[in-house]
Formats: sequence, C-alpha cells, structure tokens
Amino acid sequence: MNDSHDPTLQEAEYDRFVHNNLRSNYVAHFAHGMLGMTGFRILMAPTFLPAYLFMLTGSSFLVGLGQSLTQFGAVLSPVLSASNIEHRKRILPVAIRIGTMMRIQILGLALAGYFLTGSLLLLATFGFLFLLGFFMGQQRVAFQMLLSKVIPIRRRGRLQAWRNMAGGGTAALLSYFAGAWFLERNVLGNGYATTFLICFVLTSLGLFVLFRFMREPEPPTIRPRMPVRERLRDFPALIEDRDYRHFLIAQLLTVSARMSIPFCILYAADKMELDGTAIGLLTLAFLGADTIANLIWGYLGDRYGYRLTFIYSVLVWLAALVLLIFAESAAPIYIAFFGLGASMSGYMMSASTIILEFGSRDDLPMRLALSTTAETSVATIGPLAGGALAMGFGYVPLFWISIGFLAAALINLLFFVREPRTRS
Repeated sequence: MNDSHDPTLQEAEYDRFVHNNLRSNYVAHFAHGMLGMTGFRILMAPTFLPAYLFMLTGSSFLVGLGQSLTQFGAVLSPVLSASNIEHRKRILPVAIRIGTMMRIQILGLALAGYFLTGSLLLLATFGFLFLLGFFMGQQRVAFQMLLSKVIPIRRRGRLQAWRNMAGGGTAALLSYFAGAWFLERNVLGNGYATTFLICFVLTSLGLFVLFRFMREPEPPTIRPRMPVRERLRDFPALIEDRDYRHFLIAQLLTVSARMSIPFCILYAADKMELDGTAIGLLTLAFLGADTIANLIWGYLGDRYGYRLTFIYSVLVWLAALVLLIFAESAAPIYIAFFGLGASMSGYMMSASTIILEFGSRDDLPMRLALSTTAETSVATIGPLAGGALAMGFGYVPLFWISIGFLAAALINLLFFVREPRTRS
C-alpha cells in the first residue's frame, strides 16, 4: 500500500487494490460460500437437526433447548471477535482460525453420533451445539468484515445471490439424498451422523479455498486496540443513528418470530407421514426456495437497497406461516416450507448486507458485533420459549405469536427505517 500520509492517496490506493484483485476475491468468496453454505444450510435447515434432537429426546422442549444452546454460544462471542480484529490491518488469518474451530464442532456432532449412546450422546451433542454457536458468532463478524473489505457495495448482493444459489441448489439436492438414502438406510450405522460428516467435509473445503485464493487489502485507517469492556461502552453511541436503531428493533422482532421455525417440522409430522424421504423432500423445498429466491433478493437489493428486500422477505414469511397453520395435507405443507426457505434467505441477505451501509468503516466490526449479539440473545430465548409454548398450548398458538412479531417488524421497517443509501 502507499506509504504516504495523505488520506486521499491512501484511500485511492486501497480502492485500486480492491479493483485489481476483485476477480480473484470474487471467485474465492463465491467458492467458499458455495461449499460452506452447502454444508451449513443442510446442518441448520429446520428439518434434520430438530428431527435428530427429537429422536434423541422425544421432547419438544429439549429440541428448543438444543437450538437455544447454539444461539447462547453466540451471544458474547461477536464482541470478542470484533475486539480481536478491529485493530488489525489483516484479518484473514484470524477468520481462518475461527472457521476451523467452527468446523471441528460439526465433526464432533458426527463422531458423537457414531460412537456415543444414551445420556452421554445427548450431553456431547448439546456441548458441540453450544461451541458451534460460540464460533459461529465470531465467524459472522470476521467473514462479513472480509466481504466488506474486498467486494464493492453494489456487487455484494449479486455475489451473495449466485453464491447462495449454487450452494443452496447443491444443498437442496444433497438434503433429499441425505433423507432418502442416509436416513432411510441408516448409512454407516447412523444416517444423521453421516449427514453431519458430509457437512463437515463441504464446509472445510470452502474454508481452504478462501485461505488459498483471497487477497486482502490493508485499510488506510484502523481503530486502536481497546479492551473489550471499554468498547462495550461505545454501544449506546452506535444506536444514536435512528435508522440503525429501528433496523435493530425490526431485526430483533424478526428473530423473535424464528422461535417457531424448529417446530414446523414437528407440526408437519402431525399432518403427514414423516419418514426419511419426507424429511428430505421438505428440506429440498426449504433449500430449493433459498436457491431460487437468492437471485431475486440479490439483484433487487443491489438495485433498490436491502430495506426493500427485508420488507418483502417478512411478507413472504407471514404468508408461509398462515398457509402452514391452515394446511391439512402434504401439498400446502411443502409450499409453506418453500415460502419459509425463501423468506429466510431474504432475511439473512438483507440483515447481513444492510448493516454494512450504516455508519463508518472503522465502526463496522462493533456494529456487526452489536447486531449479532442482540440477535443471538433473543434467539437464545426464542426456541426455549417456543418449546414451552408448544408443550403447553400446541403448535398453532406458537405460529400466531410468530406472526405477531413479524407484523410488528414490518411496521417498524415501513415507517421508521430509511434506505441507508438514499437517506442523506
């Protein structure tokens, strides 16, 4: 980079580096995302893991507990990650270490399924889910920072769209195969563990590609290193921005609505026969919608901004839950899962991309950490509350509560959040 102290020249040199290495970084992020998202989307889809936990425990509450442990692990780790990288000119080495530790937890889930039984298997599974969340919270901050450093703002949506389409399409096909083959035939003695092992292999390949081919620029300015406790005092200043503050509120309301997602597969079991093939098909519908919708969300967001895609994804989510509530046969349930997949992909792309556009670059790590910590704090309570509500009142009241949260989020987005690209 240019050694001049002229900020204008330094910014120009930074932009030149980004432009000259854009193709290599685009390919690296695409390949990493395609392979990584294939594995993670199979693992985190609202089908295999909830069904696996229900098979181990027979309890809706413990299914919710398992999902909550993953989120609880991610409550404080984003702040640790932001504090660890915001003073560094190069963050790729840290991101690779975090990504490696995250993938080790997926391998642990697989090995526990193969070699443990009874209460020891359950404890190990819950432990790996907690650690998975702990490193997942750190990874979200580090990898979004990498994306913001090397991909210009008006190309991020289409990159994520094609990346997610490729990864989602592969995940959709593999998920059907996993359900119809691994689960039905109990491959290697535990079909679920075999599915988790495939997730580990795919996500590890993606991480290697990123490490091998990404070229990271050194920014002209970075924050001085500060203790985590001192940086936490800056959180109130971050939410002085009214649009970001109300975006955060909308995000938390939307995350609250996710309390019902792990129980959609259990509700489906009450309405249709749910064998391995059916689980695979429902996952195919969920991830297939993710694949198709990502192209729409990405190009729409690049052109009109991610506030609009956030609004549309919430509308699709509302429609899918209403359809699921009134479904009496398999066909509308498949359509509802398709809608849930489309809305989840829209939410993830919108929430993770629009946040990059609020405020300054130097504050971005802590802004990502604040949003991720707030999101995971709510998401920790959500599945537990959902499990308790499902046990006490049934699945339908739980779905209506989620609909209420989504309606409140929609009102917030429509009336209190301006598109960050055009607000000034």
